Amino acid sequence: MAEDGSLPPRASIPSGDNSVWADVSPLLQAACQDLQEGELIHGDNFNLFAAMSALEIMDPKMDSGIACTYYSLDEAIENGVAPIPISADKTTDVRCMIDIMDHLLACEATWHKGHSLAQTVYSCLYLLRPERTSSHALLHSYCKVIRATCKAILSVVSQARTHEEEDLFTMAYGLPLSGDGDEKCLSMLNAVEETISRQLRACKVSSSKRRVPEDIEPLQNNPDLEEGYCKALLCRLRFRKHFYHLLMSMKRPQGRGLELARKHIASCISEIDYIRKCSEFLRANAHGISEQNLDNTTASGCQPIGFDASLNCRLSAPTPPRSIKIHSWEKALEYFMKLLQDLNVVCSYSLDPSLEAALLFVVKFQKSRPDLVARAHLQLLLVQDGKLYGRDPMFSMITGAAGLPGVTENYDFQKNEFMVQLGQLVINLLKILCTNAAWQRRKLGKMLQDWHVTYVQLEMTFKGEFEEASKTSNNKQKICFKIYQHILAWVEEQTYWIAFRFLNLGFELELYSVHDYCMVYWYIYVVLIKLTEKKHLRMAMSSDSAKKKTKKKRDSFKDGEIDYQIPAAVMFLQSQIYLAEGLSMMFAALRNECRIVPLQSPFNTEHEIFIQQFELLQKACVPDHISYVSFKESTMHANFSTLAICDYFKEAQRIAKEVKSSFANDPDTMAELCRVEQVAERNSIALNVCQAGALDPKLKISFTFCHHPFYATAIVKRS
Repeated sequence: MAEDGSLPPRASIPSGDNSVWADVSPLLQAACQDLQEGELIHGDNFNLFAAMSALEIMDPKMDSGIACTYYSLDEAIENGVAPIPISADKTTDVRCMIDIMDHLLACEATWHKGHSLAQTVYSCLYLLRPERTSSHALLHSYCKVIRATCKAILSVVSQARTHEEEDLFTMAYGLPLSGDGDEKCLSMLNAVEETISRQLRACKVSSSKRRVPEDIEPLQNNPDLEEGYCKALLCRLRFRKHFYHLLMSMKRPQGRGLELARKHIASCISEIDYIRKCSEFLRANAHGISEQNLDNTTASGCQPIGFDASLNCRLSAPTPPRSIKIHSWEKALEYFMKLLQDLNVVCSYSLDPSLEAALLFVVKFQKSRPDLVARAHLQLLLVQDGKLYGRDPMFSMITGAAGLPGVTENYDFQKNEFMVQLGQLVINLLKILCTNAAWQRRKLGKMLQDWHVTYVQLEMTFKGEFEEASKTSNNKQKICFKIYQHILAWVEEQTYWIAFRFLNLGFELELYSVHDYCMVYWYIYVVLIKLTEKKHLRMAMSSDSAKKKTKKKRDSFKDGEIDYQIPAAVMFLQSQIYLAEGLSMMFAALRNECRIVPLQSPFNTEHEIFIQQFELLQKACVPDHISYVSFKESTMHANFSTLAICDYFKEAQRIAKEVKSSFANDPDTMAELCRVEQVAERNSIALNVCQAGALDPKLKISFTFCHHPFYATAIVKRS
């Protein structure tokens, strides 16, 4: 502004053929002076809705054109942003090439984390014009394998549909994902790798004063740096080669390439170790870098040549481009190490032909918080062509899970539309379990209604088709009757398993406050009771079927009278029932005795919070006849004196100890039992302390999840 406060004179904007520019600043100033507080400009052709819908200009976050250094790829190339060769000096050319490789790795990790392909990997101008790099063998082969890798990962994620809610990851924006000859990327990369390997061997021979073959041209001009730069390039090229081989091996149907994929994973991890070891050499020979910066996207710390993140901004329509930060080089290496470890877990899976084993494997796998790419590969391994692992029909898997193996192919009812629908529900369940936690919880909640409806439809079909089965001596009809009974029991059990998973994910996503814990643990308690009941029923039916194959019916009945005992899997759930009930009653007692101040919210009553937390379960009638009224009736009289008499935590601890011996060969269940036992033991002690110091106002109670991800541990302290 000028010294007198007036606006400085503006340079005139040249008018076009069909437009005339005019300065409206005086008009806007006059309007501002005339408007009172709270008033808006409103015209016949301009209102608030139009203002909210208008394009915003001159804001770098909203205007994709304002922050652009260059407005076209040709303009950037003409200004020397992506030169070829990178430098006339061969040493500088190699150093810059390594920086490009490192920055591309960081961009790729950033892309995998959910950012736009156009603003990450394809911010490299060398990838946008594949034909320009043909004269530079190293750069050309590396760009080819990068494009092929991006295309392979994009294909896996798109096919699995495991990407997050915003599907930026799968948008290609018309970028050149395929170039001429990209299918031969590995042969070109192998040729370049072989050349550099020969150069490395030659420099080692030279250092030992032996004769050097005259036909081998050195990689660069400085003999002292030859070995270091050769090693730095080779480990990066080999990582790319093995990573691409890994992706191709995992694409093979029915898990046939998993063993080979594990070998490539081991090679990738080994090459990452070499890449780390080379970083000190690269930093020492970088120009103009005095210290290591944690935000550097290259091992040397130098800025890479040939990148412009703003050039593709306008490809991100219809939304404005995000302001993103490329991962540092160290974080990129950490990401790829984690990805490789997760993929190794997937490849190590035994492909157990059991639906229950597959479901438990996915849940266990999700505990390591795998990223998008690993989850996509797991889903494609589990579900191929509508079959488990691409080989086992879903109907066979369902009857096997229901305790009826070997009775699948000879009965027409597997073609019943509701049985087909059940098979699709199982496929959808496997796919949903492979998504991120937030997306998974929403989908599981909505899916519960589908499972409930399918159960009702199957039950009606069962009654309609086989109500006469008990009156006839037709053996086939009786077998069908038995199969339906088993399947109905399994569907009910699976419905409550999904509900249990849904409630537990709320803890992982931190959706519950301390004031919600009482109702949440109470709902977990009632769901676990139903889950235990249905599992026990299904296991008893399966046990009876097995006995009838080997013994007479009379002997089987006697065995049931004399030798029957509760299965270990049911007792495992019983320990959790006591733990959940104990926590619910403990929180209710704290609330009733005013140890926890009730939530005073002008927006939500406790009843409304109950509906918000469990609406999806209530709609699916999981369980039946459960409401806010039943919750209040169960918890309104809870206090520490009654809890001390009926110590739920001691019962949970006792059962967990008793059942441990049954899971000696199952380390995962054994670890879960130990966690349950720890929480129960500590909460039992806390309960006794609270009961003894009931009138002590200095006694403060807090809760932590240090021993279990969703069963809280009480901590009692004096303030």
